[in-house]
Amino acid sequence: MHDERAVAHYRAVLQAARDAGIIPWVCLHHFTLPRWFADTGGFLVEGNRTGAWARHVDYVAETFGDLVGGWQPVNETNYYARAAYRGRGWPPGHDDPVEAAFVDEAIHLATAEAALRLRGTRLPVSSVLGLSAIVPQDDTPETGRLAERLFDTYWAPALGLHRDGVLQVRGREPLERPDLAGVFDLIGFSYYAAMGVNAGSLAIHPPDTPVSPLGYGIWADGVGVVLDRLRTEVPDTPLLVAEYGIGTDDDEQRARYLARGLEVVHDALDRGIDVRGLLHWTGVDNYEWLHGFDVAFGIIDRDRRVKPSAAVLQHEARP
Repeated sequence: MHDERAVAHYRAVLQAARDAGIIPWVCLHHFTLPRWFADTGGFLVEGNRTGAWARHVDYVAETFGDLVGGWQPVNETNYYARAAYRGRGWPPGHDDPVEAAFVDEAIHLATAEAALRLRGTRLPVSSVLGLSAIVPQDDTPETGRLAERLFDTYWAPALGLHRDGVLQVRGREPLERPDLAGVFDLIGFSYYAAMGVNAGSLAIHPPDTPVSPLGYGIWADGVGVVLDRLRTEVPDTPLLVAEYGIGTDDDEQRARYLARGLEVVHDALDRGIDVRGLLHWTGVDNYEWLHGFDVAFGIIDRDRRVKPSAAVLQHEARP
């Protein structure tokens, strides 16, 4: 059963966007799950992925496909299992490495399988991976090993599945799925920070950069590092900066960050990297998960007042 009032609401939202000249892209899973799905085990149960999740994908495609411009099946696929099953506080709030590895594999499969199903709508499908630039700050063996482990954890599973049809999640055996190779029209990613690695430990990067309220270094240039690495890893797939923004009450800092990020993306385009677009996170100040309303990402505040930083994006969007 589906709530027809909710369906009508979301169709009205999508239609309003189109009436305003905005072509919306839809994400089908952004961290939270329906309680009934979670109560039956969520993505720890294979039948949930191949059953209810697959039916949800098909229903959303059929119900909203005429109003959207593209799909992003699962937000930050490579982060979900760690947020929910490695003690970081997202529901169900578990901290179990075995469960986390299983769900990590399952959510990568759920994302790619959804992309395969959504291709039938003849609309573009993009991943949304949460990718940080991984930057060694010294040449010690310990730093090299950690940088490699970070890549193998956060980057390699999704990219390997898309590029080679092989899913390799740390703690699980390699899984061959040739039917899922090349399933995404774009490899999209969110970028917020770099992972500096120093003496075998994580560090702020650059070391002297200002730190955001969420605890990471504010470094717009890192989006270029990610784009360069993706061109190496998946050279034949167009790229999408699916989220780019900064959580801060300092709107002048936001404006500078947006302007510099756009410069970096333009430089990547000039160097021949196939970047199809950049989506700002976010339009209106949002409820930022465990941080509530305390971290502002919007170019519009919750009272619907447009912030001066919006002018940076307005200028960029003009023909």
